[in-house]
Amino acid sequence: MPNIKSAIKRVRTNEIKNAQNSHVKSAMRSSIKKAETALTNKDDNASDSVKAAIKQVEKAASKGLIHKNTAARKKSSLMKKA
Repeated sequence: MPNIKSAIKRVRTNEIKNAQNSHVKSAMRSSIKKAETALTNKDDNASDSVKAAIKQVEKAASKGLIHKNTAARKKSSLMKKA
């Protein structure tokens, strides 16, 4: 554990940011998986789930959680499957 006050504060803020980033990334992965299963099952709401997944991917890329090329690759893969 750090002894310096600013380092203690930095540890706290890092934990908070890590939790937020993990939540956004997990939501992105879940929505991608949901969209892929909807596409393979040929559900009626498959296009809606694909839109939601793309939105989650763009949100993660804008926050810097994933690289923009990774986001483009994921979106392209979803659109190809659609």
